[in-house]
This record gives sequence, structure tokens and C-alpha cells, in this order.
Amino acid sequence: MNGVVRVVFRAPIRLYDKGFGWLLGHRFLCLTHLGRKSGRMYRTVLEVVGVKGDEYVVVAGLGAGADWFRNIQARPPVEVVVGRRRFPAEHRVLGEDEAVAVIAGYEHRNRFVGPVVRFALGKLLGWRYDGSDFARRRMARQLPLVGLRPRS
Repeated sequence: MNGVVRVVFRAPIRLYDKGFGWLLGHRFLCLTHLGRKSGRMYRTVLEVVGVKGDEYVVVAGLGAGADWFRNIQARPPVEVVVGRRRFPAEHRVLGEDEAVAVIAGYEHRNRFVGPVVRFALGKLLGWRYDGSDFARRRMARQLPLVGLRPRS
């Protein structure tokens, strides 16, 4: 990854580092998780694609191999910060039907940027994403959706 791209992708973490993560509103969250092997603490900023009650839904955009996803599968997430809210978290992986409904809702809420979203998803997925139910189901099988909520 070149230097400029790295700076752009790391900028949201810097906002959370400095206490300004709330500027990203409820559109993004910062997930703190422990390395599955190292035990080191990591933070990852993720886009919120759906909210249901106290649960925030995010997508493992790099698939089930994403480090943060593998880490929370091995060890529970430590904390989530979203807006001005901070809470110890637990997670669950959404089933296919629920994931498809969340994706459809996200597309509906963001329909004005639909072509950009479909293009970006196509790049992530490695195939042309057209927003059809078939494509949503295929995406839900390839990119896990994760619900993060306050630990009970």
C-alpha cells in the first residue's frame, strides 16, 4: 500500500485517537479487538451498514480472512465506540437471510450513491455486483456481516 493510501485509510483511526471519532457520527464505528495469536490490542474503523436497536451491523469487507474478523472469532471484541457512545461488546455473525435484508436496506438508504457502491463492491468481491437478490445472497456468503452490541 503506498504512503498516500495508507494515510487516507488510517485517518479515521487518528480521529478516534484524538477523541474526535464522534465527528464520524453513527456512520462508522471503532472496534477494539485482541490479536488471536499475539494478544495485542488492535483498533479497526468499520462502516455501519445497519442498526437494529442496540446492535450495529458491519461487513467484513475483506471476507472471513480479514484480521479483525478472525480476531473476534477467536476472542470476543473488547470495545466499540460509535458516535459518543462507548461500550464493551459482544458479536454475532448474521445468517444469510438477515444479511441480505441488511444489505438491501443499506442500498435503499444510499441509493443516490448506488453506482459507486456497486462498483466498489465489485472490486472487493471480484465479480460484477448488480444489486440483485442473487448478488446480495452471493455477497452475504462471501463477506460476513457482523452484529456488534453491548455485552450482556
